Amino acid sequence: MVVSFNYKKCSLEQREAISFKDENEIKSFLNTLTDFEFIQEAFIVNTCNRVEVVVATKDNFATYHAILGILSKTKELNFYTLEKSALRYEDDEAVEHFFNVVSSLDSMVVGEAQITGQVKDGFRLSLNNKTAGKELNRLLSYAIKCAAEVRNSTNISEHPISIASVAVAQAEDELNTLSGMVGVVIGSGEMGKLASKHLLRAGADVLLISRNIDNAQKLADELGENVKVGQYEKIPIYINKYRLLFTATASKEPIITQDIIEEKKMDRLWFDMAIPRDIDKSISQHNIKTYYIDDLQEISKNNHALRKEQAIIAADIVKKYKDEFLKWLQALSVEPVIKQMRLDIITIVKEESKRVTQKGFIPKEYQDNLEYMAIQLFDKFLHHPTKRLREISKESEGGEVIDAIKKVFAIDTDNVDPKKYKKG
Repeated sequence: MVVSFNYKKCSLEQREAISFKDENEIKSFLNTLTDFEFIQEAFIVNTCNRVEVVVATKDNFATYHAILGILSKTKELNFYTLEKSALRYEDDEAVEHFFNVVSSLDSMVVGEAQITGQVKDGFRLSLNNKTAGKELNRLLSYAIKCAAEVRNSTNISEHPISIASVAVAQAEDELNTLSGMVGVVIGSGEMGKLASKHLLRAGADVLLISRNIDNAQKLADELGENVKVGQYEKIPIYINKYRLLFTATASKEPIITQDIIEEKKMDRLWFDMAIPRDIDKSISQHNIKTYYIDDLQEISKNNHALRKEQAIIAADIVKKYKDEFLKWLQALSVEPVIKQMRLDIITIVKEESKRVTQKGFIPKEYQDNLEYMAIQLFDKFLHHPTKRLREISKESEGGEVIDAIKKVFAIDTDNVDPKKYKKG
């Protein structure tokens, strides 16, 4: 199951409220979630445009309400308001949605290059936290292969774009040229790096600012001599001196507020690429034009139209990988059935060998040999049927066959963890 809060249904204000502020908050949520016995694994994709809760579960209905309930409590949000903002995907639909996300087909800007790395980071955090394991690892593995084929088979990512590139392009459109200008970039993460690169491409110089000056200096050294590092404490000076501002920090509170803004005759263009917002929404200067994430989404829609044809090709690729993953998942579900059949046989053999020795049909000293022979006979008898069952489990009707076998042999695997029966 995937429960998604993204730009399609969830407003910027709602996404700010739902967004996780740091790794500790994510770990706490995951620990609480996986304490439920019906949830086996979980991880979170937490970006500026979406929060995706990805889970391996035995009970979709209970899991959905658990996710909303925990979020409602920890974020102090109304449960029903939260429910209206959520997109819910189950089973094969969840797999397809996740593959679309990782392949950047569900992104605000289709083809943007960041999402795959962000998903990997989310999974790695949960894996290290011991709240994600083999099943979601395999899901991610198929998704990454799918994303690679989408990139290689289409031109969706031929000219990589991102919110940062949309922001710089909008600045160019409004000012005609950025050549010779200075763009103030606050934040030395991936978005700040992309904004700096696009500003340099447009002919602007970059003043790079970060709370961690070492990170800023390292990035400046990488980008070249037209990038200078500023002091975080001097942000009020910089934003009142230069016309262009691009922010992308992980701050929990706005870093640009009304009290640090001076009245200036020059028109200013500000682009806030962060969630939560870096620029306070109450700022009201008439000559400061501010673009937030959702504004940039609207601007980026033209890019979607240009990529529609390639997206159709990409959809076929996603379907292929979804089907392959579901075959693997279905094959995984047959292992507990086969294991339980063998355990039932061993139990019956031991009970019957004990009964016949107690009645004196066979001497006690032959009981072990009898059990060994009987088990060997059953293993030989089951060899071809179990081999065929594994093959059938990978076919479209495999699920129905497995259910029929379980019914005929009265096998209950509802409380069995299938992952312990499968290697690789």
